[in-house]
Amino acid sequence: MQILARLCMSADGYVSTPNGWPPQVLDPAHGHGSHGIAEFLKTCEAALMGRTTFEPALTNDFWPWPDLRVFVLASERPAGTPDHVTVDSDPVRLLAALRAANHGGDVHLIGGPRTIETFRELGALDKLELVVLPFLLGGGLRLTDAVSVETGLEFESSRTLDAGAVEIVYRVKSGGGVAGAAEEGWTPASQRP
Repeated sequence: MQILARLCMSADGYVSTPNGWPPQVLDPAHGHGSHGIAEFLKTCEAALMGRTTFEPALTNDFWPWPDLRVFVLASERPAGTPDHVTVDSDPVRLLAALRAANHGGDVHLIGGPRTIETFRELGALDKLELVVLPFLLGGGLRLTDAVSVETGLEFESSRTLDAGAVEIVYRVKSGGGVAGAAEEGWTPASQRP
């Protein structure tokens, strides 16, 4: 089992629009299974997410995860949550329930930067997959506002998707981040005497 975060972002680094929508909904190429998500989900048996990502699904015309077990990090069970959805307020307990129910398939970690960081801090994020969309948003939510710059990333693959989007897959590793670059007085090695 691997836990894989996959999200779309604008070319200027925003993972949501200023009003909170995922940026791929603005892409003319967006549709059911677009941006490589249909292929990605074939390896997944579960979806792990926070309440903010989960709650809109409760009013959808269709259940977005018909073939996946769903695990939600939330302080309380949202009204209308189907019985087959596992909800827990403790990320450690939720992760244990997910692992106990897993049959070897991957887990799609869906959601915003805070949810991704919560599970990354627990050492439960194996890959970060970014789909860079061919447009600029100029505002919204950035991934690194919550995900630590200390996160080590090792390039695994890249490919061009429909309508000019680019998928970049990184393996998450311990260490190797760039936290030092934010320190006062930091200078690149190439600029040091």
